[in-house]
Parts: sequence; C-alpha cells; structure tokens
Amino acid sequence: MMPRSRELPLEKRYALVERVLRANIEAGRLPAGLVLLERPIAELLQTSRAPVQTALQKLEADGLIHRFDGRGYLVGGGTKISAPMRIDIRRLGLAIPDDVDEALQSRGSWERIYLAVEEAVASCLIFGEYRIIETEIAFYFNVSRTVVRDVLGRLQERGLVRKNQSSHWIAGPLTAQSIKERYELRRILESAALLAAAPFIDREVIVALRNRAVAAEAGSEEIASWEELEATFMAHCIFKAPNGQLTETIRQNKLPLDAANRLLAQLGLPSDPIAVTEIRIILDLILTDAIGSAAEFLRDHLAMTGERTIARLKIVAVIPEPRSLAPYLTAV
Repeated sequence: MMPRSRELPLEKRYALVERVLRANIEAGRLPAGLVLLERPIAELLQTSRAPVQTALQKLEADGLIHRFDGRGYLVGGGTKISAPMRIDIRRLGLAIPDDVDEALQSRGSWERIYLAVEEAVASCLIFGEYRIIETEIAFYFNVSRTVVRDVLGRLQERGLVRKNQSSHWIAGPLTAQSIKERYELRRILESAALLAAAPFIDREVIVALRNRAVAAEAGSEEIASWEELEATFMAHCIFKAPNGQLTETIRQNKLPLDAANRLLAQLGLPSDPIAVTEIRIILDLILTDAIGSAAEFLRDHLAMTGERTIARLKIVAVIPEPRSLAPYLTAV
C-alpha cells in the first residue's frame, strides 16, 4: 500500500492560488472584465475549490476583482464595462511559477480524484442504490486504498455516501421521502439563518440580484441555471449568518439535493421558473426590511420547491439506468 501523501497546509494553498492570480492580473494576462469562476481555476491549478474561493475573496478585498450580477467575479476594481468577457482561463496561458506548481502538486492525493468520484456518485443517486468498490476506484485512478478512503470519507461527511451494516460503501437512493426530509430541514435552518444574516446583507448586491430575477421573469435575461440563481441568493442572504455551525449544516444538507438537481438538468428536464418568482418575492421583502415576512415566505418557498423536486424525480423514474456509470459503481 502506498504511504499517505502529506497534505500541503490549506492556508498555504490559499496563498499560492492568490499569488498566481494576483501576478497574472497585475501583468495584464487576466484583463479587466474577465469572468473568474472557481472550477476552471481549480482545474487549471489542480487543487480543490476551497482554496480558490478564499483566494478570490482576498483579491476582492484588495480591490483587484469584484462581484457582479452574474456568477463568479470580474477582474478589475468595479469600473463599468460593456459586457463581461467569458473566456476559458485555461486558454489564456497564465504564468505559473515552478515553485508554485510544485507546491500545488504536493497536495493530498485525494484532491486529484475527488471531483471525478463526486460527480460519478451524484450521477447515480436518483436511479437507486449502488455499492462503491474501493479496489475498483484504486485501480481506475491508479491510487492507493488509503487515498480512496480519504475521498469516500469526505463524501460521507457531505451526505453523499454511507456505510451499510456490512461496512460496504453505499450511494443512494435519493428517494422522495429523503428529499422531503431534507427540504423540511432546509425550512427550519435557512429561515433561521436569514433572520440572523439580516444585519450583514449587502443591499446593493440584493438590488442587482432582484433586478436579474425580474429580467429572467420577463424573458429578457437567460439565467444559466436555477442552481446558479439559488447559489447567489444563498451566498448573500443565508451564508451571511454569523453562526458557522448553522451555515455548515445547511451546506451539508443541500449537497445531495444540489447533486440531484444537476443530474435532472443534464437529463433535459427544464429549470424551475416558478422558483425564480418566489426568490424575487423574498428579495423584495428583504429590500423593504420585512425580514420576518421574508423568512416566512422562504419557508413556504422551500416547501413548494421540495414538492416540485419530488414531482420532477417521478418523471425520471421511468428512465433506465444510464449505461455510462463509473466502473466502480455496482447496482445493489
């Protein structure tokens, strides 16, 4: 068995990612108005999204990048531009110093395969119950069983896999009952988080998000996905709550639901236009300082969203299991 890889300290990864982005912004390789997204940066630098997220927040605090109505950040200090530039950062030929590249490569081996395994697991959740074979993952990715257990342990923390009575790793099923229970938990936790977050909500951001929702309702703006709109709402209205334990519990509870919604979208099911209107109403209430009413409507919104999610799940119940499942997943 291979020895466990020694992880680079997380703070160091934040600093390395920040150093690369900062240097390329200052050198003009990342031009003003370019959209920066976490996932492409993480893939380019071969790290997880957590250090990228923190690095972007630090760059925002220093005025090198700024948030805008869409997803991600724009390079520049907030000056008006005609249109955001959406270019794959991996095609821009960024300068990455050898010492930074070497340091990032020394990260924990689990990070190199985590996203691929998470995506494979998420793709099977709505089709039933699957056993995950450790040895098959190790063979498929050419890593040790220790690395595989690191990955599965993190997936277990996120609620995407579990161990059964025989100590086998199991994924799924994401049933109507489990979806109902997770949305019931969301109603309790997220309404409480919104009330706690109220003093920390940035009104300018909410105005911009509200205007974007209105444009989407009118059909004058295409929202990339309902998931994107909800993620922006969560970031600025729910995760601003000062209770870290509360917000982390909310994140963990949402992960399987997010995975299911992504898969439903990949299967061609339309997004949820009613939810856009419901979020817009919540934003309207926040902007009128009716936080109590906003929290109450959020509870109603989550109840209705849960019902619609279950209805969408029933639609795909007749779809056969996909043939492209990863070889380390076996139907139970």
